[in-house]
Amino acid sequence: MKSLLGIVVGTFVAAMSSAALASQPLVSVDWLKANLDNPEVVVLDIRSAVSGSSKESYARAHIPGAIHSDYVKDGWRVKDKNGIRGMLPGADHLAKLIGGLGIDNDSHVVVVSRGANSLEMGAATRVYWTFKIAGHDKVSILNGGLAAWVAERDEKTKRPVNPLESGVVQREPTTFEVTMRPELLATKEDVQAALEAGTPLIDHRPTHQHLGVTKPGPVARPGTIPGALSVPETWLTINDGGVMRPKAQMTKLYEAAGAPTSGDVINFCNSGHWASLGWFVSSEILGNQNAKLYDGSMIEWSKTDLPMEQKVSLQ
Repeated sequence: MKSLLGIVVGTFVAAMSSAALASQPLVSVDWLKANLDNPEVVVLDIRSAVSGSSKESYARAHIPGAIHSDYVKDGWRVKDKNGIRGMLPGADHLAKLIGGLGIDNDSHVVVVSRGANSLEMGAATRVYWTFKIAGHDKVSILNGGLAAWVAERDEKTKRPVNPLESGVVQREPTTFEVTMRPELLATKEDVQAALEAGTPLIDHRPTHQHLGVTKPGPVARPGTIPGALSVPETWLTINDGGVMRPKAQMTKLYEAAGAPTSGDVINFCNSGHWASLGWFVSSEILGNQNAKLYDGSMIEWSKTDLPMEQKVSLQ
């Protein structure tokens, strides 16, 4: 009877542990320290050129046990048949990429960027969104990234209190099954339909790009999609750092921007990078399950004859 009770209790604890792992879009440094030895947890370090980093940076120092996949170089985003760069790969590509990292459908993935600013947290939210759209809910982001992990320092040595290790960690390749969720993705045609229906569109680019004062290189025309609201990416993290703002602050900022916190909404930017940060806020922090990400964003939209609005013209 005693052993049977132990089995029942152990099963219950394991089930509760798995539920807790799957329920948090953002995890703290303390959470990760407490779960670092959990065999279900896979720490995925995605440092890349976005943060001025590389696989060599990872190899010099990383969270113990973390594997590495370069956000820019390793295929998280691809060129589509129309030549638009930075697009979501297909299901077969994602299955090979993720399974090749030793991540399976039972893994709880914790995505870690360098975490210095909102741009770098955008890499984490883009990878997070990619797991979500691939049908994988067991995924979280380390709030604050690696910067948060090393923030606490020993007063005498000035070294990080939390452990780091060097070298390259590789897991045995495995099978990762993808079940795509198209409801998280907005296409160019979806955006056209949204314009006609009056569905809110949120531009997460810097204000000067939204207004049309400056034009990023890959974007063909200055300005934004007509009627789009502006919630710049730098608003979404505390002081444009690597820590996401809490729900109460996000709600106030969206209210100030006149942006909805519920209902159908499409998030966009130039390439779908900053837009993923906006999607993460809408969906995972504010709880709006009707939020979508326009993958092609302004790079795709501006190369067509579709309408654009330049709110400030210097001509």
